[in-house]
Amino acid sequence: MCDTCGCNITPGNQHLIETGGVQEKTEDGHSAVTVLKKLLSANDHQAMHNRHHFDVHGVLAINLMSSPGSGKTALLEKTIEQLRDTFKIAVIEGDLETENDAQRIRNKGVEAIQIVTGTACHLDAHMVHDALHQINLDDIDILFIENVGNLVCPASFDLGHHLNVTLLSVTEGDDKPAKYPVMFRVADMVLLTKIDLLPYLDDFDVKRAEQSLRQLASDVPFISVSNKGSSDLTDWFGWLQSQVKQQNKKRLSGKIVRPTIQTGGGHFHEHSHSHG
Repeated sequence: MCDTCGCNITPGNQHLIETGGVQEKTEDGHSAVTVLKKLLSANDHQAMHNRHHFDVHGVLAINLMSSPGSGKTALLEKTIEQLRDTFKIAVIEGDLETENDAQRIRNKGVEAIQIVTGTACHLDAHMVHDALHQINLDDIDILFIENVGNLVCPASFDLGHHLNVTLLSVTEGDDKPAKYPVMFRVADMVLLTKIDLLPYLDDFDVKRAEQSLRQLASDVPFISVSNKGSSDLTDWFGWLQSQVKQQNKKRLSGKIVRPTIQTGGGHFHEHSHSHG
């Protein structure tokens, strides 16, 4: 898979394996597994650096993950509208092409940095670091990182963020947590989106969707939301406010908050590449 989708090498880490890069050569001169191990290690090192920046500046960094079209950008638009007087927000957008989503966020009066990943199906810590050079972290309280739409790879990469939020749209089917456990196991919050469509989707069972999540031994909040009309997003906003307070307390006490990353994610990419 990784050979075709490009997720092993991204615009952010490509310089490491090019001529003169620190990972240009491996012990045996050609081992793909060794190259990938080095790239993953370099990503983790960069993520630690990113997280240090966030902590020094008092920023809560949240990684938004989901399949394409689940409503991540619409959720951010609603969040900005409702919380603009409470928190200073900035957004990093990840997409294979275009600045469409970043422009939608800018239209709400919020700074948005677009990362165009090309063929890479996820963001990595190097790409996020490059984007941070364009953001004044002293001016924000929450940084949302809207990852590339993909229910697998983004869960395996530490970006330097603190929390993972996974969106599940009712249009995707209530069995997605069971089919794609990687993404849902690492979530600190799961949002069921587009619930305004439930009257038209009689094959989606909200209880069954939550049961699929709980069968992964996950006890994280599971909140139903709609980005349409005057839908009540109070629970989502309340969760955000509590997380900002908790992160500030942990930061002031010297505690470093790391996100949950899929155990064995590196092995998944090594295996995919070496057999791709």
